[in-house]
Amino acid sequence: MIFAIIVTYNPSLESLRCNLSRIAHQVDSVAIFDNNSDNRFDIAQLSNDYLNCSCEVFNDNRGLGFAINSGINNARALGAKYILLADQDSSFRPNSVLLLASRFSRSPKDGLKIAAVGPRFIDAHKGGISEHVKFELTRIGRVSCNENQPFVATDFLITSGSLIPMTVLDEVGPMDESLFIDHIDTEWCLRAKSKGYELLGDCEALMEHDLGEYRKRIWFLRWREVPVHKPFRYYYIFRNSVLLYRRAYIPWAWKRIDMIRLVQIVGFTVIFGPQRFQKIRMMLQGVFDGLRGKSGRLDG
Repeated sequence: MIFAIIVTYNPSLESLRCNLSRIAHQVDSVAIFDNNSDNRFDIAQLSNDYLNCSCEVFNDNRGLGFAINSGINNARALGAKYILLADQDSSFRPNSVLLLASRFSRSPKDGLKIAAVGPRFIDAHKGGISEHVKFELTRIGRVSCNENQPFVATDFLITSGSLIPMTVLDEVGPMDESLFIDHIDTEWCLRAKSKGYELLGDCEALMEHDLGEYRKRIWFLRWREVPVHKPFRYYYIFRNSVLLYRRAYIPWAWKRIDMIRLVQIVGFTVIFGPQRFQKIRMMLQGVFDGLRGKSGRLDG
């Protein structure tokens, strides 16, 4: 049994409808967990259009980790074998979920423990197909899929599209709810790898995915596209990075790359970013709270 979990927060109903129309036919059950969206009643009504779909609406924004874990608990009670995680604005190409599930019986070598398998994604705006990733010296590198190669080893998988066996969740544990939103997928992937598991990037399964953020094209030694978030998101990005730096199972390879990334974010924000003062204030508060060990939702 494959149990799909979709976490929503003020989604586009059109995108969510597209997501549901594709995923509902590829899994046994779909559950939507809504973090008190403004259009939560429309989301609940939309879920009624699919016989194998349910919807639970929280009376407050409980965060991404809490919502996913609620789904995991429901799936475990139903005896699900696999959990499929999906964003509200992602949609799977036909047979992609079946391809992901098949990888657990086609491991590249005996004894390989697979924590999760994830698809490549197609940028909903530009149409390009992503590559899987690995940690290099100072940046995130790319792992290309060669012809007739069904999957590759990867160092990280984004939440959306990840297929995880329930037995792995039983050993590795659920998502870290204390992080609230950012780095939840990073932390879980690195925790799984610290326990001897591997992550596989599928080369054939495809998912259309909206990055969900405005990107600004700037020139800094070369042309770059830099994601631009609302100020509060920088609080979680910086705080949760600091929290993860303090954990022994987080590898130095990721810490080094992430520190460089945070420095770049500060530089781009100061030079190019709108609302730079609010964002810098959120970054500083995030670092301060991370050093204090504060987690959970940002108050106020």
